[in-house]
Amino acid sequence: MIVIRPKNIEKSPGTHPASAAIILSVARAASALILLIAPIFNSEAVFAADDTKPDSAIIQGIVNAVDPKGQTTPLEGISVTLSGESQGPQPLSTLTDAAGHYQFTGLAAGTYSLEANLDGFNPFVKSIALKPNDALIEEVGLELKTVTSNVEVQAEAPAIVEQSTEPDATLASHQFLALPLAEQKFREALPLVPGVVKTRDGKLNFKGEEESQGMLLVDSAQMVDPVTGSFSIAIPTAVIQTLNVYKTPFNAQYGNFSGGLTTIETKPPSGSWQYGLTDPIPGVRGRNGHLVGISAETPQFYLSGPLVKDRLNFSETFDYTYRRKPVRGLAWPNNETETQGFNSYTSFQAILSSRHVLTTSIDVFPLRRQFADINSLVPQSASSNYGQKGVSIGVADNYQFGSGALLTTVVQYTKFDSNAYGQGPQDMLITPEGWGGNYFNTWTRNAHQFEALPILQLPRKAWHGSHELKVGADFTRRTYTGTSQSRPVQLLREDGSLAQRIDFESSGGLEGKDHDIAEFVQDHWMLSDRLALDLGARLSSQSLGRSAALAPRAGMAYSLNSKTLVRAGTGLFYDRVPLLAADFTDNPTRVVSLFDPAGSMVGAPVVYHNAYLATGSGPGVVRSLGDLGSSPRNFTWNVEVDRELPRNVTLRLGYIQSRTHNLFVLNPLPGSAGQESILGLADTGNSRYRELEATVRLHPGSRNELTISYVRSQTRGDLNTLSDLYVPFEQPVIRPNAYGVLKSDIPNRLVSSGIFQFPWKLTFSPVVDVHTGYPYSQVDVLQNYVGQPNSQRLPTYFSLDFKVYREFQVPFRGIGVMKHRKFRLGLYSLNVTNHSNPLDVYNNVTSRYFGDFAGFQHRVTGMVIDIVQ
Repeated sequence: MIVIRPKNIEKSPGTHPASAAIILSVARAASALILLIAPIFNSEAVFAADDTKPDSAIIQGIVNAVDPKGQTTPLEGISVTLSGESQGPQPLSTLTDAAGHYQFTGLAAGTYSLEANLDGFNPFVKSIALKPNDALIEEVGLELKTVTSNVEVQAEAPAIVEQSTEPDATLASHQFLALPLAEQKFREALPLVPGVVKTRDGKLNFKGEEESQGMLLVDSAQMVDPVTGSFSIAIPTAVIQTLNVYKTPFNAQYGNFSGGLTTIETKPPSGSWQYGLTDPIPGVRGRNGHLVGISAETPQFYLSGPLVKDRLNFSETFDYTYRRKPVRGLAWPNNETETQGFNSYTSFQAILSSRHVLTTSIDVFPLRRQFADINSLVPQSASSNYGQKGVSIGVADNYQFGSGALLTTVVQYTKFDSNAYGQGPQDMLITPEGWGGNYFNTWTRNAHQFEALPILQLPRKAWHGSHELKVGADFTRRTYTGTSQSRPVQLLREDGSLAQRIDFESSGGLEGKDHDIAEFVQDHWMLSDRLALDLGARLSSQSLGRSAALAPRAGMAYSLNSKTLVRAGTGLFYDRVPLLAADFTDNPTRVVSLFDPAGSMVGAPVVYHNAYLATGSGPGVVRSLGDLGSSPRNFTWNVEVDRELPRNVTLRLGYIQSRTHNLFVLNPLPGSAGQESILGLADTGNSRYRELEATVRLHPGSRNELTISYVRSQTRGDLNTLSDLYVPFEQPVIRPNAYGVLKSDIPNRLVSSGIFQFPWKLTFSPVVDVHTGYPYSQVDVLQNYVGQPNSQRLPTYFSLDFKVYREFQVPFRGIGVMKHRKFRLGLYSLNVTNHSNPLDVYNNVTSRYFGDFAGFQHRVTGMVIDIVQ
């Protein structure tokens, strides 16, 4: 797929970085591929020795949707299964790739049953007789179900053997390209999921908890910043097959989080050569009718195919990002955040036999973001720069025993280096109108993480129904070393006089490490074709945190009738301890001095020593000599009803209640006369979340889809959590802790997205997001709360985005690389109505602009010119 997409024209100049950076990146990626491929080719004799038989057979083909007129459309991500006595009791299964292709190799002679299913289509089943050395091509056509109105027959309740008790929200690969997203990043698509909120500062929240308290799994392996837990490791959208968000992941296999779970399944390397290229043309920026520079360049290249036919497949996805994002409210030309980096995701799939597959992946993700945290009240000079580089190498081994048991072993190593620094050596200034001077803190973090995850899936057993038992273990080791240095911070009054000064003493090295070992057992128990239970438990031990934690979980799926499914579940979750808490006491010490309006110091400076605080036997907290030996604990329960309505419409009603204890919170505690003042880190934080969701999904045709969700929620908790004050950048002022409305609290939200096929072959994809305004607090000169924290609201947020395009046949059929390609012409627009949607507010009660909103959003429009397969 080749895509040419001119970006929108912005009113701000920019310059494009040297092309040498791209060439160097490609050269490095090519070198890495050569180093990895060489030992695989040297092992060719091993492949031959491990083959099942020299006369093994192959079945492959394309899965197509067939409309009433007989026209076909290849389908991606469709599950195809192959069963037969010749290959054992456990059927083989695979997913179709982007071209709808599937393949089974290394098959013995015999009779097989080939099956494919898709909701809304008649199932496909065909018996196939294989001879030695056969290479059959079996095309699969899925036809739409027909509806008759003559006689209605009450069907039996559907079998729910394969139904999960964990409701999830799924985004498929075609949605990343079709939907109008601000950036082609998987993080941009997550807020389309009900219950996922993106706050004013760009952080993601899942069921009221920050992303650092959640977990991102890519092909079952952890892919988060080992120090903070943030979703900072990039995954190219072209390699994503499905993205799932679980707000209630009751499977005991999952652990090390107290928030939500996000899983990504990547596309396996293809058995036939495929390629793609998106966005090779840079976007331009204009001012006063003249082109003044480049706004963005985001090409993405994808290549996949067999290196050794039926033995070794390969894929490489490479994307480069250069983007200058303007902020309204700051003066041009100093009003942009500049992002530059690339992401290389390489995968090799070795088919050792029909029962044994080995996959290796390498993810490289350097990134630099200049003026990362600017907004309408934080100019470039007072902002911080952010940089990261790293690599993640994973190996997944899948082996199926003759009994049907499946052993999956995942081993992952991640190196993640990050840093942040300001624009100069000046003191940082905090005024009633915003920030000034230079950002105060500089830090570096060098982290390593190793994970080993063996899982054994046992064959289905019969006992009072049937059981699918899974057992496994998860070993994780995290380490980091770093530094943190801070310069003075001045808090100024409206007239410019100094009200408070924060100095910092001592700045040395930081380090932390943690070993986490967990064992789990999970049973999917099908008592009947109406009722299924998921029962499991996870036992974990952390060297930095709880020495022993047992997390039982249970889920239920019950089919009331052929159209109604009820789910319910409950479980305990234990989070990992942030490595930032491992060496908290070695952070720079804060020294706070107060000044009167005449500039004279009021009293002596107060030195706040960093310390761990533990709950004492009496009221309050006491100082702890070591780390807290605790980790956040979450209890969640939910109930949900899924109902199939007429005309391909489904309704989901669900309620979730979640409560988290032992969150790490900071609190400055001034000492009384002659006693020590402390900036204490304690595990006394709590949060709670309640959510009522109503979601309607419509599938009026094979290529039309619409989802409409309304969420009513409430989020409360301690405001001074460690992740909120130190991630991604340390806050200059740390107020006394308070319990109240969290910044992710959005009481009412309506979000809708869809993909429609209109007449004249037009494809239309709208996204609507309407929600209660973000909460904010009023503060005084010293940044202390005035009134209840987060008791104020920004105006209601409303955004309408869309993309519309049409495909045209390419006339140059004689050109080999253009064969079977089409032009895709269209346009996209974000915030079509140009709704103001302010993100900032003058919240200082002493400011002359107090109560005024700022940081307004504006319409972004651009053209889409694609060449697609």
